[in-house]
Amino acid sequence: MNKVTIKDIDVNGKKVLLRCDFNVPLDDKLNITDKTRIVAALPTIKYLLENGAKLILCSHLGRPKGQVKKEFSLAPVAKELSKELGKEVKLAEDVTGNSAKELTNNMKEGDIVLLENVRFDPREEKNDDTLSQEFASLAEIYVNDAFGTCHRAHSSTAGVAKYLPSACGFLIEKELKALGDALNNPVRPFVAILGGKKVSDKIGVIDSLLEKVDTLLIGGGMAYTFFKAQGYNVGNSVCELDKLDLATSLMEKAKAKGVKMLLPVDNKVGKEFDPNTESKIVKYSEIPDEWEGFDIGPETIKIYTEELKNAKTVLWNGPVGLFEFDQFAVGTNAIANCLAELKDCTTIIGGGDSAAAVTKAGLADKMTHISTGGGASLEFIEGKKLPGIECIQDK
Repeated sequence: MNKVTIKDIDVNGKKVLLRCDFNVPLDDKLNITDKTRIVAALPTIKYLLENGAKLILCSHLGRPKGQVKKEFSLAPVAKELSKELGKEVKLAEDVTGNSAKELTNNMKEGDIVLLENVRFDPREEKNDDTLSQEFASLAEIYVNDAFGTCHRAHSSTAGVAKYLPSACGFLIEKELKALGDALNNPVRPFVAILGGKKVSDKIGVIDSLLEKVDTLLIGGGMAYTFFKAQGYNVGNSVCELDKLDLATSLMEKAKAKGVKMLLPVDNKVGKEFDPNTESKIVKYSEIPDEWEGFDIGPETIKIYTEELKNAKTVLWNGPVGLFEFDQFAVGTNAIANCLAELKDCTTIIGGGDSAAAVTKAGLADKMTHISTGGGASLEFIEGKKLPGIECIQDK
């Protein structure tokens, strides 16, 4: 972590543009249904306010594709932040236009302004230089604390740092430390669990982890591509036929590296994609035609949880089954419960669906670290450079 952090800079009396990740889920009435990302931003926000900053917040929400749409307004976020902070958070009516300028021109120490959804401006996702300069004109210092968007080179996540002194907030610092320590200096045995639909989504991740872990547990839809690569029938299960050679080469690499790579030995299969579909347990080599694999089976759960009980570092990215449907959430919940009970073990949940699964199971507080960035954490695990971090000044 050789990047400048907010503790390295003097913000007293300065206008600070803070990029947050307020991409929160909303219901039909535009009420926030999960405020995890807002809560995650509070330590940095409070620190800057306590140290005399004039705070300008910005974030995206959803995918408005460069158009102003009421359902993607940050108004609910401004309301929630006002409640959390016990003071008014004023919402600009635009991104860098007249309203934003007016509200940020005469700020006093401790004032907070939230700019409207940065993706309302079509220039944001193009990392347009003029928009980056407009962001910079509003403030004197730029702080990035939106880890979930650090893999995107957009105007508010990377471009603006060309024009202002920059630092990262506590959330990014925490993410880099947790993920970095696990990958670069893990207490062993180091076990990784990889799920999700496709091998193609995780090629770089698997390749990178095979250089670092002692054991790799495979679950989710991607397991069926590995089965098919070994010549087994997978019925109607998710399977990438163009990735069979790749799956074979990954299994060969694991063997060559001495990494124990475990695939499910049994699966819970269903007749159709429906929460109430008929289901049964079958061996991995006996998935019938017309049936689809939706979860790992009881024997696999037993093998995987036994493996995890010996671990000292665990990295989990991707559920091992269709956890959104209760009857196919058994494997994912069993792994979450197993991790929650581990003593003297660092448990890191790599964002996205695995974070949602742990939260849904009510076990979020039992994990060492839950990443706020699905795509960003995946790219970090792969060893890719993240634009939103690369742009921050080095110490």
